[in-house]
Amino acid sequence: MSEQINFDQIFEGAIEPGKEPKKLFKEAYEGTITALSYAEILLNQAIRTYGKDHPVGYPDTAYYLPVIRCLSGEEIKTLGDMVPVLNRMRAAVKEEKTFANARKWGEATWYAADIIEALRYLKHSPDNPLHVPPWTGFIGDPVVRQYGTKMVDWTIPGEAVIIGRAKDSKSAKKIVDSFMAKGLMLFLCDEIIEQLLEEGVKLGVDYIAYPLGNFTQVVHAANYALRAGMMFGGIKPGDYDAQRDYQRRRILAFILYLGEHDMVKTAAAMGAINVGFPVITDQELPEDKQIKDWFISEPDYDKIVQTCLEVRGIKITSVDIDVPITVGPAFEGESIRKKDMYVEFGGTKTPGFELVRTADDSIEDGKIEVIGPDIDTVEEGGRMPLGIVVDVYGRKMQEDFEPVLERRIHYFCNYGEGLWHVAQRDIMWVRISKDAYAKGFRLRHIGEILYAKFKSEFASIIDRIQVTIISDEQKVLEMREVAREYYKRRDDRLKQLKDELVDTFYSCTLCQSFAPTHVCVIAPERVGLCGAVSWLDAKAAYEINPHGPNQPIPKEGTIDEVKGQWKSFNEFVYNNSQRTIEAVNFYTIMEYPMTSCGCFECILCMVPECNGFMVVNREHGGMTPSGMTFSTLAGTIGGGAQMPGFMGIGKSYLASPKFVPADGGLARLVWMPKALKEELRPMLEEAAENAGLGKEFIDKIADETVGTSAEEILPFLEEKNHPALTMDPLM
Repeated sequence: MSEQINFDQIFEGAIEPGKEPKKLFKEAYEGTITALSYAEILLNQAIRTYGKDHPVGYPDTAYYLPVIRCLSGEEIKTLGDMVPVLNRMRAAVKEEKTFANARKWGEATWYAADIIEALRYLKHSPDNPLHVPPWTGFIGDPVVRQYGTKMVDWTIPGEAVIIGRAKDSKSAKKIVDSFMAKGLMLFLCDEIIEQLLEEGVKLGVDYIAYPLGNFTQVVHAANYALRAGMMFGGIKPGDYDAQRDYQRRRILAFILYLGEHDMVKTAAAMGAINVGFPVITDQELPEDKQIKDWFISEPDYDKIVQTCLEVRGIKITSVDIDVPITVGPAFEGESIRKKDMYVEFGGTKTPGFELVRTADDSIEDGKIEVIGPDIDTVEEGGRMPLGIVVDVYGRKMQEDFEPVLERRIHYFCNYGEGLWHVAQRDIMWVRISKDAYAKGFRLRHIGEILYAKFKSEFASIIDRIQVTIISDEQKVLEMREVAREYYKRRDDRLKQLKDELVDTFYSCTLCQSFAPTHVCVIAPERVGLCGAVSWLDAKAAYEINPHGPNQPIPKEGTIDEVKGQWKSFNEFVYNNSQRTIEAVNFYTIMEYPMTSCGCFECILCMVPECNGFMVVNREHGGMTPSGMTFSTLAGTIGGGAQMPGFMGIGKSYLASPKFVPADGGLARLVWMPKALKEELRPMLEEAAENAGLGKEFIDKIADETVGTSAEEILPFLEEKNHPALTMDPLM
């Protein structure tokens, strides 16, 4: 608490007595007066037009006008609510040119900008938006929640707020590419946006590079950071010192102020300094326009990125990656449509797999080997088989860590600009874009990315790493069987664990880059939807990285033991689903089922005419009794949706004793593709016997050879005396 109270002490010593940058302060003062006056004019016009009681606010936020709400605690709901706030800010402006006053001027400028922008949103509607992608304008709470944890735990190592205009568009691209490669979140305002679009730089929410707009739109960077303090730091509205302290310590942001200075921008920059964000400019400034550690001149574009990082204290530990594309979290949400694809691998279209396995110290650190033809041997739009084998050695490496590291292949591939990866294990699906191919990206570069990222992010457990990329189909098929043995051994280890014997389940939010509201909950007897993350995997992942996507969820506050609902689960899922999912039942799909992402191995859904469930796997391309194919179902339930009667699952969950027990368990299964039935037959027969159904039950389940509609399969189920037909109605 004392640190918060003495927050302003961090500015002491920045300016020597008698050496105040009076020209800088004069510019900031005039900018503040201009901003306040402009806000006053617009507010008076709005009140005359709409009246004092007219509601005001931004879309998709619970924080009213976030700058004002966070710093003062006031709830601005109407135009009339703005009047006393603006009057107070104007009255607080003192003309004496001191550093303390300059910071308060900056704060007043932030208030004015928040009011100005909110007034602009009076004309906003979903049908007539103020901003069209990639331009963002105000960024709603769901996006802040999506990336907020990564901001405050420094998975995203820092935030760059770039305003103004670079000396030329190529220089702008070079700066932004460097920040993106280092994984920073970007907020962009003014002419630099047009410069970057001119150079074809990918911008927008999916790239955590937000083109806010021009002029006062820069306030949306400020209100984004302040909301993160409230959401993830637990800062109460109006706790001024705590908010500033949190921003300085946890939100590693800085302002890069490019091009000729403008008095309003300079005033806003003082507002950034007020909460602990330093300002770096490319203008060559005399001593009387700089402030040590806070307002710094760096005209050399070759040094400016490093200067920004050093001034803000941002440590980048990533290894340089020798590939022709940019690599960083900014590209994690990028999708590659078929029309933009040069080549694709796996995804049930060609053989594919990925495997991380523990090796001994005989492996060669950094060795990357490609076995088979490269992508320049196929025509544009072609397909190839693909196997990825990552051998790791480390004194602290454990076998239980293998699947944890293996799932990171999904993340690391998606970090590449022009790379796209979904699913896992032997159903992984990878695409390389035409643009990446044109830049010279080849199969070896996948290995380069994986080597660099594994070495940098898991240095505590990995000493050596060797990557083999296989595109020879026969070799892929052979090694896929080896990989499947690894998968089986991992799955077998879980059979000894029971849900009732543990007091903690684990979350998995790895897929939130594609499904922002999805939260997977993993138990000993329920694998993740992707089939690749078990309870042991999640537990090991948490041990490796306590701040990662796998977090413990204690089973506390039982609400419904049969359906599997706990108060602690509801709270966790609500807080981590962008506050959209309020309740989850763990043992039924008929009421509040778990959400579904897009990486699920199978989809389970009801067939009401047969009083049972059907399941379809990703590999099956035909029609199902639901009236939809797998791809249509996936498009319906994916993306984080919670749909009663529908749910994504992992294949092994079908044989679990905890397979939807509240709905009747395995006895409800009335249809599945024949290939999936044969693939899982041994485990399904064992599960059926354990459930008292007898192993012959598996042949009572219809498949596509019987029919693909409820009407077609019902006579078969009646002939076989399928137990689902005599169970309690589903609906």
